[in-house]
Amino acid sequence: MLVSESWLRTFVNPTMGSDELCHRLTMAGLEVEESTLAAPPFSGVVVAEIVAIAPHPDADRLRVCQVNTGTDTVQIVCGAPNARQGLKAPLAQLGARLPGDFKIGKAKMRGIESFGMLCSAKELGISEESDGLLELPSDAPVGTDIRAYLDLDDHVIEIKMTPNRADCLSMLGVAREVSALTGLALHVPSFEPVPVTIDDTLPVTVLAPDLCGRFAGRVVRGINAAAATPAWMVKRLERAGQRSLSALVDISNYVMLELGRPSHIFDLDKVKNGLEVRWANDGETLVLLNGKEIELNQTVGVIASDGKPQSLAGIMGGEHSSVKAENTTDVFIESAFWWPEAIMGRARHYKFNSDASHRFERGVDFDHVLEHLERITQLVLEICGGQVGPIVDQQVNMPKPPQVSMRLERCQRVLGIPVTADEVRAVFQGLDFAFTETDGVFHVTSPTYRFDIRIEEDLIEEVARIYGFERIPDVAPKARADMLIKPETLKGPHLLRAQTAALDYQEVINFAFVEEKWETNYAGNNDPIRLLNPIASQLAVMRSSLLGGLLANIEHNARHRQSRVRVFELGKVFMRDAQTKDGDLSVAGVHQPLRLAGAAWGPAYPEQWGTKTRAVDFFDVKSDVENLFGARASQLRFDAAEHPALHPGRSACIYLAGKEVGWVGELHPQWLQQLDIKSAPILFELDADRLSEVDMPVLTAQSRQPVVQRDLAFWVDTAVTYQQIADTLHQAIQTDSALAIVKSFRLFDVWKADAAAAEQSLAMRFWLQDAEVTLDDERVDTVMQALLEALSQTYQIRQRA
Repeated sequence: MLVSESWLRTFVNPTMGSDELCHRLTMAGLEVEESTLAAPPFSGVVVAEIVAIAPHPDADRLRVCQVNTGTDTVQIVCGAPNARQGLKAPLAQLGARLPGDFKIGKAKMRGIESFGMLCSAKELGISEESDGLLELPSDAPVGTDIRAYLDLDDHVIEIKMTPNRADCLSMLGVAREVSALTGLALHVPSFEPVPVTIDDTLPVTVLAPDLCGRFAGRVVRGINAAAATPAWMVKRLERAGQRSLSALVDISNYVMLELGRPSHIFDLDKVKNGLEVRWANDGETLVLLNGKEIELNQTVGVIASDGKPQSLAGIMGGEHSSVKAENTTDVFIESAFWWPEAIMGRARHYKFNSDASHRFERGVDFDHVLEHLERITQLVLEICGGQVGPIVDQQVNMPKPPQVSMRLERCQRVLGIPVTADEVRAVFQGLDFAFTETDGVFHVTSPTYRFDIRIEEDLIEEVARIYGFERIPDVAPKARADMLIKPETLKGPHLLRAQTAALDYQEVINFAFVEEKWETNYAGNNDPIRLLNPIASQLAVMRSSLLGGLLANIEHNARHRQSRVRVFELGKVFMRDAQTKDGDLSVAGVHQPLRLAGAAWGPAYPEQWGTKTRAVDFFDVKSDVENLFGARASQLRFDAAEHPALHPGRSACIYLAGKEVGWVGELHPQWLQQLDIKSAPILFELDADRLSEVDMPVLTAQSRQPVVQRDLAFWVDTAVTYQQIADTLHQAIQTDSALAIVKSFRLFDVWKADAAAAEQSLAMRFWLQDAEVTLDDERVDTVMQALLEALSQTYQIRQRA
């Protein structure tokens, strides 16, 4: 929203300067992004008049002008095509400095001396385009400083408007804020009804009260549509970011910027049989004012005539019924209240936006429709002339302003300051809120132009804004601090993050909404939860796995020439589940488990002299997963299984106490081909709730007896996995008390003759210890033989010599 400060000060004129005004607006919630002068600094330029002009004797395109500066007549050589006798234009006199620190001095052009320069708008920094000299009105006072005459020291303030403050999308709205902040009276334009001179009306039928709540309009005949827009209006439109098009269009835009009321002016001859306001029919088409032809459907409203749409309701007019300067003499001026829900998102559906839809979808004042229509009529008569008919006003479905109550005690508690009832009254009076007060409770009727006042907190926010955030003291909150006992059987999310980071992974936070192909490819989810209003077309579904985001992180880093990436994320995923009910932290039909996922890509270790560089592999990441489970790692099972995202021969499903807790494996070759990376990342994804569980520590006496180590090497069929061997050994130890002295075992060597060999050699190391006595060789040999027999009976292994 661009605000001309000089225009704003016609509504309310505080004594503060531009900088302080911008600061006050920002602190009140209307963030000022930038404040710039209407034209860059320059000096020495005055209003001048060409009193005589003659051709240059030695140049066809140059002319010699005699120019009146108000104090003298000087000779200027000029090549502008519009230079003529009687023209008033800016003159940069000798010694003047133009934008870019360009100094004007005496010059000789093809032998003729020139004592200054007649200027275009571009040369003064007023416009990017130039068709010749900047033509000034005939009544412009010669000799006047051009900055003062054109008000070029006016500041154009750019305000970053939040979506809830549609009431401030106008000069009047911003002026209301300044009036409330300063306590100064607000001066609004006159809404005095214009005299009705004809009885003509246009029949209008509102068929969709859920689209249009109020529709008003009037006929104006005998206008001059080709009339020139006044310079003052053009100036204000340009400083508000609007380009002057034609008188009637400019008037409509001007009132929209002035009062926040979008309106539309129809060529009466094109809609003389009446208008109907309705929802469009499927298959209807409409050519808009921007020249774009669109196909309509039943979700968008139209204003139709003779059964054909003439305007996209609350969004943009149609080309067929638009006003043409060359042949339009009779018009119908429309001003309406469109329900925000009926306009919201419709323009975006057709891939464009308009000033009207931007306002109507946020909410426009529904009470002052007639006053604003009178304002438009005043300007039409003033600029274009004409005869005015009576206003026809249809109120078919008007909103009821909500009644909102605010407790003074609640306001004080939320703001943390002892704001008084008198101060609250002053705030509401300054905002022109109608209210009553009973027993410390303020009952406010929301103004018809404020669609953001709905609950008690909205009123508290208004008090804070106008009272002044800067007046709220910066005091640290006081709260009772209770020392909580750290649970011994549960790891919180911060500890999970710290443990994963300690394993050389870096945390990332990705969007919970992802590309649909990620769900299909990486999670095998063909029915993901879809977003009703995605922030981007490709981010249209909720994730049921964290892996897609991590792979995107790796791909991004690889494109930026990073050679080693290790990332993790702790976050929720979202899956359909009919058993989930609504709750404080749950949504019916949506299961939201917490997951911890990681991805490693590139070398296993950072490049260094002491370790040979090798790529990270499955077993590196499997070790990281075991480290995350800590003491419970011995209870984990890694069973080879297939996952949509993982390599079918290099992935495993992870079980803890017989229940699935996650997956680990290498990325599937099919998806690797689609990514812009050369080698496959190793991925894991774990159930964070199960990962957070910790067994209660149990104190055991430390044995003073020495530990005995024994190695066992044997041949076994390659179809037998190490997990199966480990399961057999654990079962044997648990069922035979004599084997209780086996404290742990580990595989330390695997050997095969070649990839096609039917057998492989495994070497394992066992640690044995008795808490009471020293182990002798006979007992150790007996235990080792029992373990060997358990394996032989199950897998027909052969001990290596």
